[in-house]
Amino acid sequence: MHFEEEEDEIIPYISGTGEAFMDVPGVPAVGSRRDEDIALDLMKFVAMTTGYGKTTSAGGVGFEKSSGAAKPEDYAAHLLELYAKCLDRVKKK
Repeated sequence: MHFEEEEDEIIPYISGTGEAFMDVPGVPAVGSRRDEDIALDLMKFVAMTTGYGKTTSAGGVGFEKSSGAAKPEDYAAHLLELYAKCLDRVKKK
């Protein structure tokens, strides 16, 4: 085989570590977390354990009619309100 370099086959060499091409946030030190992440976990915990923002009533064994489900936008508004409260509380720690 005979290798010849043609102009359109030359691959340019880019020096450097390549870090500029990656959009990866810095890794926090072990044991430290952002307030936003802590608030999000707190919001999930409260919402899941209390049913925060839901307006449906749990029926007995599935035979009772529920009082009606919350609109998705109302439920989302309740969760955003809860997140804001959790974030405020975490920042005051």
